[in-house]
Amino acid sequence: MLKLLKNVRLFDPKDQGIKDIIILKDIIYKILSPQKKYEYAFDEIYDCDGKMAFPGIIDGHVHIIGGGGEKGPCSRIGEISFDEIVLSGITTVVGLLGADGKTKSLNSLYAKAKALQLNGLTTYIYTGSYELPPLTLTDDVTNDLLLIDKVIGVGEIAIADARSSHPDTKELLEVSTKTYMGGLLSNKAGIVHLHVGDGSGKIDVLNMLLKNCDLPIDMFLPTHINRNKELFKDGIQYLKNGGKIDLTSGETIGLSIPDALEYLINIGANLDNVTISSDAHASMPQGGICNIKDLFADIKQSIIAKNIDAELVFSFVTVNAAKTLKLYPKKGVLRAYSDADILIIDKDYSINKLFAMGRLLVDKNRVIKGE
Repeated sequence: MLKLLKNVRLFDPKDQGIKDIIILKDIIYKILSPQKKYEYAFDEIYDCDGKMAFPGIIDGHVHIIGGGGEKGPCSRIGEISFDEIVLSGITTVVGLLGADGKTKSLNSLYAKAKALQLNGLTTYIYTGSYELPPLTLTDDVTNDLLLIDKVIGVGEIAIADARSSHPDTKELLEVSTKTYMGGLLSNKAGIVHLHVGDGSGKIDVLNMLLKNCDLPIDMFLPTHINRNKELFKDGIQYLKNGGKIDLTSGETIGLSIPDALEYLINIGANLDNVTISSDAHASMPQGGICNIKDLFADIKQSIIAKNIDAELVFSFVTVNAAKTLKLYPKKGVLRAYSDADILIIDKDYSINKLFAMGRLLVDKNRVIKGE
């Protein structure tokens, strides 16, 4: 299958001007200056008429089988749908368990990730949940990374939260060492993904761990860093120390994504080490369910309301996320031989089309299946 996307304003995610993109099966074969004639016989041609093309969004924190359950069995949140994900411009998803590691299982998480993959998405999962010792698929975190194709790390391990197992540095070091070794042996990211709650300890246990061990700081990814101003302040210091932080979309109590990005830009923070994820289908502290649509909505608001360059805003959910998860350069960029995950956006920043691994999944707000 050979496809041509004509006359797109290409962001790889940096602005490269008007280009033509040739897709061969599931990869980008060539990116060329617009041409009137080609030697190829294309199966499909799309004239994008100057619309913007960005890499497909990578959402690194999604409760794909649902979270919740903290107000009894009736509060358990259901699975996310394929349609919800792709209508938000997302082509790669990392699924995980949260507080409920009892009625939700890693087996179900893995099966849901496989189902989403069969429908056209790229999917990964974290082994574990809020608690330590971690839940695993093989009784060992290292083995999970080495033997289970979709496992790229452990998480979300909860700290600074009443719902956590209140891990000390020794417990956190043990699971982190296993994750590090699993990452090395499997050539995967080996991420320790940390849920940070509203507790007074913030990321103190992580800072103490790093002070007293030889593990690399970039294997740790604390999330929800914008949930309150004090935690955000600690997150900025963590960035200065060389760490990576993940912000959560849809935040209404702490700092919104547009406000957080504006602040980080103004202080000259290391933006390469910042990612954004949705926490979709988790329960919100103030009630309700985290919506995956908030991720794209926050991207759009950052560009329109805060006047932040589109190429910078999209980098947090494309190239930065891909590098953090060790998926770069196959993911997170639009270049020759990268995966053909392409988000086409109208000039008003609404989603026009979405290609995942070369397949058209969304066309003008209509989900395409089985094509």
